[in-house]
Amino acid sequence: MERNDVDYLQCVRCVLDNKDDPQIIFDSSGVCNHCLAYDLAEKQLVKSGETAKSELAALVSKIRKSGEGRRYDCILGVSGGVDSSYLALIAKDLGLRVLAVHFDNGWNSELAVKNIETMLAKLGIDLFTFVVDWSEFRDLQLALLKASVVDIELATDHAMLATLYQAALDQKVKYILSGHNVVSEQVLPKHWYFDKRDHIHIRAINQRFGTVPLKTYPLLNSWLKFSVVWSQIRSVTLLNYLDYNKKAVKKTLIDRLGWRDYGGKHYESVFTRFYQGYILPTKFGIDKRRAHLSNLICSRQLTREEALKELENPPYPPEMFEVDYEFVLKKLNLSAHEFDRLMHAPIIRHEEYPIDSSIYDRFLILKLISPIWRLIRGLREKLVR
Repeated sequence: MERNDVDYLQCVRCVLDNKDDPQIIFDSSGVCNHCLAYDLAEKQLVKSGETAKSELAALVSKIRKSGEGRRYDCILGVSGGVDSSYLALIAKDLGLRVLAVHFDNGWNSELAVKNIETMLAKLGIDLFTFVVDWSEFRDLQLALLKASVVDIELATDHAMLATLYQAALDQKVKYILSGHNVVSEQVLPKHWYFDKRDHIHIRAINQRFGTVPLKTYPLLNSWLKFSVVWSQIRSVTLLNYLDYNKKAVKKTLIDRLGWRDYGGKHYESVFTRFYQGYILPTKFGIDKRRAHLSNLICSRQLTREEALKELENPPYPPEMFEVDYEFVLKKLNLSAHEFDRLMHAPIIRHEEYPIDSSIYDRFLILKLISPIWRLIRGLREKLVR
């Protein structure tokens, strides 16, 4: 479908349309379901005024108390991007003892590395970096490309989650600070991504299309998930308690930390900007800017007219694409012909490969004892309150 077709429909409030999301729904006023879902999430999750101050203070107090007798109060994943950098700054201002965790997948831009180093040095925050085995990670990225699924970033996002949870377990920390926030990251059509926690899916694609076994790659497997639940490790979204305006936040980071902007959302990674700027729009017809800009429209940080103007620009600056194209193919050890063949292969839905089911469905004995497990977990939660 082209954007000038007679069947073309676009939201009157944001910039998403039925080309971006074939399942998009509009109300009688022409407002889409993504905008309505945003409004609900903002109402339920975003705090402001005295409510935000009191609830944030209570949460910070709880995090501090959980860290008594330990070196750190909480874990924070850092990438050099806006959200994690600002969260590190806020956590420090709130008096939290943070361990920053970085998952190095081999694709960091020099600017991202510099941002991380400068930020943590100025804030006095310790850093733990997990450097993934490149042969394993490269092979997994190639396997996802060969599988012809949309969410190739699954390789990074899944491992980052596993790394954060493992760090929390190792440090006996109860809280992970999440940079996710409603005002800039709520809007995203569901068919643009896949469940980041699904280790069964990753293993299946690796076994079918990969050539290197995943021996050291961090997997969020059933045992790790169980350990996280048993240890009562939880993720908290502090940014939802703050007045989180992207432009103002960037200025704060620049002024206080010497942070440098890297361009597009999540473009701190070379592969991510190549994936979002070229692979997604070229093969899958997805321009992630449309969701990001729509989110900023919903949170009143951008007008619809400003967003439409921004979309007149190409998703990838041509001069940057030329450099990145050569770099990415060389790093993945792909010829232009091989990459072109992958780009033109038919698109396959993630669900056409094995996916994770409930652990209770996979193991009968666990299904039988699940009521007892829920009772024990409930009693455990009451005891630690």
